[in-house]
Amino acid sequence: MTSAYPSLTHALAEALFDVLWFIEGTDDDQMDQDDAVKVLEGVAHVVSTLPNDQQQGLIALVGEMASAETDPARRSFLEELPEGLGLTADES
Repeated sequence: MTSAYPSLTHALAEALFDVLWFIEGTDDDQMDQDDAVKVLEGVAHVVSTLPNDQQQGLIALVGEMASAETDPARRSFLEELPEGLGLTADES
């Protein structure tokens, strides 16, 4: 059986982004919003502790995935994800 992903990193990132996309799209009656924030903050903390080269690799991977995404809403989510996770500074 051949994997649809070029690497373990890509597969795990895809799974993580699917979870974050799900959490982002939930409302109060589907998930406690305090719990959702805790999960998002936890992910942001983990990626903030990665070495710079790994953070840059994650940013590049998210960019590749956003470019390949056909759903406009999910593409927008992916494009904004690095900033949302605190990996990029807001230049405005």
